[in-house]
Amino acid sequence: MMDSYITGIAGLAGLLVLIAVRVPIAYTMILVGIVGISLQSGPMIVLNQLKDLAYAQFSNYDLSVLPMFILMGGLASRCGLSSDLFRAANAWLGRFRGGVAMAAITACAGFGAVCGSSTATASTMGQVALPELRRYRYSGALATGTIAAGGTLGILIPPSVVLIVYAIIVEVNIVTMFAAALIPGLLATLMFVGTVALYCRFVPEAGPSGQAVSRAELGAATLATIPVLVIFGVVIGGIYAGIYNPTAAAAIGVALVVAYGFARRRLSLPGLGDALLETARTSGMIFLILLGAELLKIFMSRAGVPQSAAEMLQSSGLAPMVILVLIIAAFLVLGCLMDSLSMVILAIPFFWPVIAGLDFGLTPDETKLWFGIVILVVVELGLITPPVGLNVFIINALARDIPMRETFKGVMPFFGTEMVRIALLVLFPAISLTLPRLLQ
Repeated sequence: MMDSYITGIAGLAGLLVLIAVRVPIAYTMILVGIVGISLQSGPMIVLNQLKDLAYAQFSNYDLSVLPMFILMGGLASRCGLSSDLFRAANAWLGRFRGGVAMAAITACAGFGAVCGSSTATASTMGQVALPELRRYRYSGALATGTIAAGGTLGILIPPSVVLIVYAIIVEVNIVTMFAAALIPGLLATLMFVGTVALYCRFVPEAGPSGQAVSRAELGAATLATIPVLVIFGVVIGGIYAGIYNPTAAAAIGVALVVAYGFARRRLSLPGLGDALLETARTSGMIFLILLGAELLKIFMSRAGVPQSAAEMLQSSGLAPMVILVLIIAAFLVLGCLMDSLSMVILAIPFFWPVIAGLDFGLTPDETKLWFGIVILVVVELGLITPPVGLNVFIINALARDIPMRETFKGVMPFFGTEMVRIALLVLFPAISLTLPRLLQ
């Protein structure tokens, strides 16, 4: 047993080394899992498991929702919904100091509600909002930092791909998870808008005022957001009302976006084909990571590493909140090494058993919801944290004339805001749990 445990620890060390040298996370987990199981039980066991493991993983009905929401997001990007949202938000907020940046944050939240992907939100809104921010002479730090940080809203506002994956891993109802994420997601939007307002108050030249628009333009811009509101209302409203499950809702969302795109002549057959290919690539990447995570979980479970870690922390005498803070710190470190989805798939199977054995004064299902929301907010930070900061790299590719250090400088106020939000969510679980309790 001790030899198996030592093998597990060595495998974990090897995993971190491979991640640090930028080996793709899926291949890293598959390699470590296969080698570890082979050392423990022999290569024939691995071959026997691989016969059925992939099918068992990928035939999970809950996973069918992922390609549909990914496709809906890809189609929404091509149908100009992001432009409509930014136009409306800018019409309402652009006249204020820092208003164009506030509009970008609001539009990111709205588009994230349809798209479900943080990186897609950052990339799409960067193309839409950066030209306007440049036109009004916003500082490079505030302009790029706002879009990079605003893109992270896509990870929490339903429907979110990472949110769905977390729900599947810990076996919590996806609809209830969506409900738990809604208020924290809206809170993030308000806090980010407030961050821009404070930034521009202390550094006025960073975010000058825009121009007030006419009433006609204000009305036209607001009316242009109706398709987005209808799509979001039908998809998320139907889920909350219990009319259909998330997979059916995602399929209906895809149909609505396609119908809107063709009706407004914003979507072509080649564009539809590109969206389907993008969905296949992204879904294949996610499924491969899930396969690698399952192999790694089998290896580590046989080695007893998660069980030993859970037992050690639970018997350490530390208060549950102290253990939670340590886990949050571990996620912050991991966020400097890998993307958000990989982090959730890799780390949640290790840390969830620890949390499940602690008493936070909540029911087991409520603990799953609360812990998930807290950790997903922490995972958001990984998208804007050096040296990875995936959203920072995406925005930097769109604004090559702005040094990356300026973008990281611009996201730091939002990083501080996120730390405050994490503290609020940890100290006041009701922020995450009020809506799920009302829907019971």
